[in-house]
Amino acid sequence: MGRVLITGAGGQLGTELVEAFGDGWEVVACDRAILDVADREPVLAALCSTGPDVVVHAAAWTDVDGCEIDPDRAFRVNALGTRHVVEGARLVGARVCYLSTDYVFGGDLDRPYVEWDRPDPRSVYGRSKLAGEAELHPGDTIVRTSWVCGRTGPNFLKTVLRRAAAGQPLRVVDDQHGCPTFADDLAGMVRHLVGGRRRGVFHVTNQGPTTWYRFASDIVAAAGFDPALVTPIRTPELDPPRPAPRPANSVLDNAALRLSGIPLLADHHEPLERLVKELR
Repeated sequence: MGRVLITGAGGQLGTELVEAFGDGWEVVACDRAILDVADREPVLAALCSTGPDVVVHAAAWTDVDGCEIDPDRAFRVNALGTRHVVEGARLVGARVCYLSTDYVFGGDLDRPYVEWDRPDPRSVYGRSKLAGEAELHPGDTIVRTSWVCGRTGPNFLKTVLRRAAAGQPLRVVDDQHGCPTFADDLAGMVRHLVGGRRRGVFHVTNQGPTTWYRFASDIVAAAGFDPALVTPIRTPELDPPRPAPRPANSVLDNAALRLSGIPLLADHHEPLERLVKELR
């Protein structure tokens, strides 16, 4: 299939991308210890020395509250880092597939967001990721996703499991809506889009919108813990409050996939049961 260079290969999505592309592709896996995308010269050197056909750019600073506190770092990694990757890709004639986020939207719509809706990010993280999108060229691919959980790295699902196993109560917001996405399913779709040379913006999530509270309740139930451990709250009740604003509605309609006739990812309850079983 060709050679693919994956940035952020040590993250929860990156590890799944390496596995997904390992069947048929020559994979150059670059985690942050190998390649800091914020440093231009090593990025250009890495791309010129390996000569990939495709770059899957998954490296990012995804700490939403951290980005709000340190916007310079957020833009250095998420926006300028993407500029470096795109510049290097152009030097070797490679296409780029960039992983983006639901946080590019403001969350005000009363329906799911399609790929052609106007972005309106409210957080530094969302603005920095949208700035990264702006660095892409027309022949490249942007994959927006949301609420990612996987086998490796910290994530919401693992936090809920750990606290429930310890019998600790969880107060979880019930007024933020989105779609959980499981890293292995997402990686498989990225491979499909890259292999099909699909260009433009695609929303890729597991199906089934929910809230953080309902998602936490489903995790607890799947693990066999007491559902009474989870209590719904509203965002203003968070204590302490979070530095970065979250969109009230970041449900992504996978319209570009659906209209292209590409089968959508499974309902999120299926991989949820699978991952909880594996982690337990």
